[in-house]
This record gives sequence, structure tokens and C-alpha cells, in this order.
Amino acid sequence: MTDRIRILIADDHAVVRMGLAAMIRSEPDLEVVGEAHDGRQALELCRSLRPDILLTDLRMPELDAVELTQAVLSEQPAARVIVLSTYDGEEEIYRAVGAGAHAYLLKRESLGEEILKAIRAVSAGQRYLPASVAAALAGRMPRSELTAREIEVLKAVADGLRNRQIADHLQIAETTVKVHVTNIMAKLGVADRTEAATVALRRGIIRLG
Repeated sequence: MTDRIRILIADDHAVVRMGLAAMIRSEPDLEVVGEAHDGRQALELCRSLRPDILLTDLRMPELDAVELTQAVLSEQPAARVIVLSTYDGEEEIYRAVGAGAHAYLLKRESLGEEILKAIRAVSAGQRYLPASVAAALAGRMPRSELTAREIEVLKAVADGLRNRQIADHLQIAETTVKVHVTNIMAKLGVADRTEAATVALRRGIIRLG
């Protein structure tokens, strides 16, 4: 099969790497191109192998996932990073997502099928955050991190307007609206615009009417 999703696995526990590799290799559209036992080796392998996705544990020797994500994305902006962790603290999630991670999965909740789902979603350009992770992240994000323009766009999203309608309403380019929506979802730690509106309403960032 051509055009398989190329994945690099980084974890300091050999048994974890073996388990993830065996699961991924059983899928015809996925390919494991390398394995790393610490963050430094993972960065070196990313440079030489240029995987589509880096699947990494949060806490590793040499470079943790936050430092690793920043380094990889600074050199390879098109790469995607999935963080797999036992830690569900808001700050842990906040730092990883803030560094540019496209997905954050909790090991105790993420069985094989969800990891595979996250890999395919992230490969397709989506952000993947399970409900528990999104909730923790939303609790960490202060309202001040949304700009005035982002709040305007968010209100319009909550009113059910599409990008073209928002652009006309705010008299800005549709591409600018798309950028704002992407930034809003990243800041709120949500996977789509509907969830962004729901979280914003629940937290009191915006109000209907």
C-alpha cells in the first residue's frame, strides 16, 4: 500500500514501544518508521526519517514532549505530534498543546482503537482531544487569552453563522475567519467549532442573545 502514514514512536519504556509498534504495524494504512528511547534520540530520528507523526510519551529523558514538540515543529512545521501520557493535570496538557501538540491522550483511557483514531484524525489535519482532556484544558485557559476579535468570531459561531457569513458580518476576509476559528479551537482545547461554542458558553466567555 502506498501513502501509508509514517509514525515515529518515542517512549523510554521498551515494553510500551513494543506494544504500540505491534498495534500500529497491524494496520495496513500505518507504518512505524522508527523508535526512540529518549527525547534526544527522537529529535535526531525526526530529522533523519521525517515521519508524518511523532507519537511520544510526555515525560522522557533528555527532552520531554514539550521541548521535543517545539524543536520538531520549528524544523518540520508539517509534522504532527501526538502526546500519550499518564498525567491528566491541566498544566501538563496546557504545556503540551501550547507547544503545538495536535493530540493529547491519557494512557488509562486510550485503548488501541482510540490511539488509531487519533493517528488518522491528526494525519488528516484535525486536532484530537478526548472529552476529559478538553475539559481539563478548558478549565486552564483564562478568558484573557482570547482576543477581542476572536471573541467576536466565537459569538458569531455560537449564533450558527458559517465562515462566509462571519466574514461578511465582520467585514474581514474569509481566510482570516478561518485563522481565527483555528486559533480559538486551539486556545479552548476543543476539536471543532460546535465544541468551541459549547465550552465558551459554559465558561461564560460569551452569551447568547
